[in-house]
Amino acid sequence: MSETFYDYIIIGAGVAGIASAQYAARSGLKTLVIDSSGSGGQALLIVSLENYPGLVPPISGMDFSLNMKKQAEGFGATFVNEKVSSIDKIANKFSIKTNKTVYSCYAVLIATGAEHRALGVPGEKEHEGRGVSYCATCDGPFFKGKNIFVVGGGDSACDEAMYLSTLSDHITLVHRRAKLRATGRVANRVLQNPKITVRFNSDIKEIRGNGKVEYVILRNVETQEETEVPADAVFVFVGMLPKTDLVQMLPKDEAGYIKTNDKMETAIKGFFAAGDVRAKPFRQVVTATADGAIAAHEAFEYIGTVKD
Repeated sequence: MSETFYDYIIIGAGVAGIASAQYAARSGLKTLVIDSSGSGGQALLIVSLENYPGLVPPISGMDFSLNMKKQAEGFGATFVNEKVSSIDKIANKFSIKTNKTVYSCYAVLIATGAEHRALGVPGEKEHEGRGVSYCATCDGPFFKGKNIFVVGGGDSACDEAMYLSTLSDHITLVHRRAKLRATGRVANRVLQNPKITVRFNSDIKEIRGNGKVEYVILRNVETQEETEVPADAVFVFVGMLPKTDLVQMLPKDEAGYIKTNDKMETAIKGFFAAGDVRAKPFRQVVTATADGAIAAHEAFEYIGTVKD
């Protein structure tokens, strides 16, 4: 393996990582972004990004991410599609091993984001890709006019239910509490949509079918009454799990998110975290890009103190 040196290496090409690459490269840092699955992260799943300040009219998350990457590359950042296997620190430098190369740098940003949490019920894993999905924009068009169930009560679940209601008149949103957790405007759109039926105080106990989703077992969490209901698809949006396998050495909160200060610094000098992988009270595209920009600024300051 050959070794290539950079000032600043970013692991993860979601919006936090790309924003950090843009700011770092623009400040003159030799910047590399590593991601095994391309650029965009969770933003790729956004049909219409309508709440990013100043972005009028809304555009898709994919277009937004591609524009960000073009900006970063325009300032000199390099992007590679490789899988990181380890991160080590020796003296004031980091060594990052991928499936192709060993890279070295002065400062590292972990911006690997989070992945969708599974329900963990019987039939879910067996029917993944056969009616069970975690991406409405990816798989929704396969179920036009069908009976579609959406599980969750936050902004993501409500947004995805709204999107799916453009494909079918038969959307059921299942939420285990008596009130949606989504913000007011988002929740109201769902509650006022005649194509969406909300089943409060309910959860899905089991997903059944023969080679594809055919039924779900709905349970009332108050009475424990169970009902078998015909279903063609189940879209799950019940939270996220931070992707922290690479950084077991870093302190995390009770939910597994990486702890940082307001400078995006972790417990290791020169090691920063940004975006959905970081412990914080609010996760949106705008907060992820802000995290990335702050990390780049602080990395620039830190590198100035250790650079040969």
